[in-house]
Amino acid sequence: MRHDRLPDGFGVRIDPRVRTYSGGRFLVGGSPTGLLRLAPEAAARIGDGYLEVTDQLSARVARRLLDSGVANPRPRLLPSVQDVTVIVPLHNDAAGVERLLSALRGHTVIVVDDGSDRPVRIPAAPGTRRRVTVLRSDRRRGAVAARNLGLRAATTEFVAFLDPSVVPRSGWLEVMLGHFSDPKVALVAPRLLAMDPDSTMLARYEHTRASLDRGRRESAVRSRGPVPHVPSTALLVRRQVLVAEGGFDETMTAGADVDLCWRLERAGWRLRYEPAARVAHDCPTTLRKWFAHKMSEGAGVAPLGQRHAGMAAPLAVPIWTAATALLFATLTRSGLICGLLTLSATLTRLRRVFVELDNPTRVSAIYMARGFSGGLWRLASSMCRHYWPVTLLGMLCSRRIRRIAFTMALADGLADWFTHRESGGLDPARYLVCKRLDDLAYGTGLWRGALSARSTVALRPSLPPT
Repeated sequence: MRHDRLPDGFGVRIDPRVRTYSGGRFLVGGSPTGLLRLAPEAAARIGDGYLEVTDQLSARVARRLLDSGVANPRPRLLPSVQDVTVIVPLHNDAAGVERLLSALRGHTVIVVDDGSDRPVRIPAAPGTRRRVTVLRSDRRRGAVAARNLGLRAATTEFVAFLDPSVVPRSGWLEVMLGHFSDPKVALVAPRLLAMDPDSTMLARYEHTRASLDRGRRESAVRSRGPVPHVPSTALLVRRQVLVAEGGFDETMTAGADVDLCWRLERAGWRLRYEPAARVAHDCPTTLRKWFAHKMSEGAGVAPLGQRHAGMAAPLAVPIWTAATALLFATLTRSGLICGLLTLSATLTRLRRVFVELDNPTRVSAIYMARGFSGGLWRLASSMCRHYWPVTLLGMLCSRRIRRIAFTMALADGLADWFTHRESGGLDPARYLVCKRLDDLAYGTGLWRGALSARSTVALRPSLPPT
């Protein structure tokens, strides 16, 4: 039997993007954006946006805030680092694993040699408390099977998976371990950043827009949230939970980490992304390898879509946003009028949701504008990334579509640069070139995977009513 009550001393803080109304009794935010109503007594306990669990009532309120996505955890209890086994799947990367092990002082490590041409040898490290066990497969079975082999050999409460291409930064494990004081949390992932961000133009792009990087903001990991899944390149999980779920699915050649995240979510577990924990990783060094890596990511979506219906949609926008954008895109007077009528109907529907707030019309208009602008950005991004073959076909057939597509490609790239820019990163022009190549590679892999699987499930957009 699972005991899911948050422990005393556990805290939650309201996300800075959430807006409160009527003395904190109404909170608007989360993903997707929703309205959370709190009883006056519960709202009074939150105070300046922080709530500490001290009794049954505060534990229930804290859980509700976390599950609605309007608050982030601030745990105070910390499991011991000694309760963690680090599992490293390895194939012909002796230099990488040696570099990684040098950063894992004082940890229990299982290196799984996945059929390397030369059996791995771990030299003794005098003066360290590191304990390393090597397991070897005589033939290569893949990183997924290697992780499962290490999982079965581990005995600690938690296991961390690290690829030999990464190096964790100081404090990475402690920051993530705190989340497990929430008994519902099964998996925590760190932020993955480029190892050498200044070496090449691609490395500088990956430093700010790597496909493995989930961004600067902490978040719950949810299939329909801002962080829908996290990579197995670096993960920390509850061992017994992963064993009960059957570990990673070894039948999947790509996307096994995504599949694991979504299986855990469906089983009722909570997953967290913690950007304060940082792990550096190697990036592909050549354009060819980089392009191929992006294509393989896109190709892995089709089998995921077949396993998890509706969760692998390349585009998710409310149907009213898609309809309004399509009407405005006609660039006709009737299209403009019908689009404005659609927005008016949406505003009326939102006003019913926010009717209990002060000035519900103003609040509804603000969130409608935010939702519409965000939806337009996702539409533009998808037309340049997931659906670029369709966009290209339209450009060949229509001058108007050509103008719209060029405008979208430029606006999306510049907006993406502005959102993800980092100190010392690429200038807008070179960033735009890399972004379009990134989208071209991923979209090509996406369509190739769909054709190979003979399924359109990975190409179908999700158009919920709200």
